[in-house]
Amino acid sequence: MTISHVQLFSIPVSDQDRAAAFYCDVLGFTVLEDQQMGPEMRWVHLGLDGAGTSITLVTWFETMPAGSLRGLALSTDDLEAMVQRLHAVGVAVSEPQSAPWGRFVQIADPDGNGIIIQSAP
Repeated sequence: MTISHVQLFSIPVSDQDRAAAFYCDVLGFTVLEDQQMGPEMRWVHLGLDGAGTSITLVTWFETMPAGSLRGLALSTDDLEAMVQRLHAVGVAVSEPQSAPWGRFVQIADPDGNGIIIQSAP
């Protein structure tokens, strides 16, 4: 028995509506599900076209405070166009950096979760 893939992971946020707007409107995710799980919990599940891994925007884990995620890496086939898009909507973007595996920039979502956007060489 082996693990075949990463199905989903949770991103800790303070406001699910604000976070969903950022991930959808700015980064290109789509809403897969948005439903109440109880009086204090809402399941906000997002994905990217053609991607096997999806994300959930969570507010209910005490051990995962909003803004504590680091190292989320997203891929793009046109880093320069993505940087222009991010600048156009007011997202602070680090200077592009090069590495043996490609070029990348760093941004943060509205809660301060750290995101790397990378492209292959």
